[in-house]
Amino acid sequence: MENNNNTAVIEPENTTENGQPPEGDVSPERIAHIAKDVSTKIDKTISQIQTINMQTHILAVNARIEAARAGDAGRGFEVVAAEMGGLSRRTCTVSDDMANETRTAFSELRSISESLSTNVRGTRLSDLALTNIDLIDRNLFERTCDVRWWASDSSVVQALTEESNEARAIASARLGQILDSYTVYYDIVLCDRDGRVVARGREREYGRATASQHDTRWFQSAMQTRTGEEYGFQTVHRNQLVNNSPVLVYSAAVRKGGTVDGQIIGALGIIFNWEGLAQHIAHNTPLSANGRAASRVCIFQADGLIIADSNDRFLEEKITFASLPTIISKKNGYHIETFHGSQYCLGYAFSPGYETYSTGWHSLISQRL
Repeated sequence: MENNNNTAVIEPENTTENGQPPEGDVSPERIAHIAKDVSTKIDKTISQIQTINMQTHILAVNARIEAARAGDAGRGFEVVAAEMGGLSRRTCTVSDDMANETRTAFSELRSISESLSTNVRGTRLSDLALTNIDLIDRNLFERTCDVRWWASDSSVVQALTEESNEARAIASARLGQILDSYTVYYDIVLCDRDGRVVARGREREYGRATASQHDTRWFQSAMQTRTGEEYGFQTVHRNQLVNNSPVLVYSAAVRKGGTVDGQIIGALGIIFNWEGLAQHIAHNTPLSANGRAASRVCIFQADGLIIADSNDRFLEEKITFASLPTIISKKNGYHIETFHGSQYCLGYAFSPGYETYSTGWHSLISQRL
């Protein structure tokens, strides 16, 4: 997978110094490591036996030669030398059989351990990926409820109906009160039908908004809703209204009389602190210390754009690799992929949705094997 300016190699930021599981670990990786260690020790012991046996064999041959030279006096010693030779041959046979049998057994044990390790790791990463995207779905579902509720607030409706500075000041104060309780938002902004900001809850922090919001996705989608039960949305982006912070904006049309079927008189946008949710989840995914060092946790859109990243490169890179179409076509699972000569286990999950809401995003955790 190429590492262009906007293409992500889903490798961890840091690497571990060695691939050995820590002492006390009871994972399949630890079993595989012990099996490999025992196999190495047995091979070394068999090699030593074979070396000693070869020396015994040479000694037996030399003894028979000397017995032959001694004639009748050496016949008794020749019997001992013959027995030593026979013992040497039997020892050689036993050691060869042991070597072949242990190699086969340990090869099978390593294969089973590696397969078990991959299954356990893959299932674990897949479950974590699903938990991450599910947490996001559940949290963001509440945002769709918030914006539809606050768009019918009487102070918001009056600010657009009366069009007076007093009514707008009251609306701004009301939005500020909401923000004091709902700290997940940077700001709440109220626009008239032309996209002009007429009230906002955090004017002291961000100043008076002078730029029209008419052409923004959140404003347009709110103005296109058919009833007050629908909402608008703009995906992850950096928003100038809040000093270019990474945000999501949920929106709803403000309707005359605050009713669900009233005439649209403006739009309300709630500016959600995306980094506070997504980056917290990416950085706090429950992985072991070794696992975290070998992993990268991402949330990405259908087009591959990374919108949350434990490597902190969200909104900068896109994920693209050979198995990506396979991953995004499934609800969740795991896959083994090779990047730059190293194998990675990719645990992934598609947005499961919560109640009537789904982000439609993908969650991915890559871990170096």
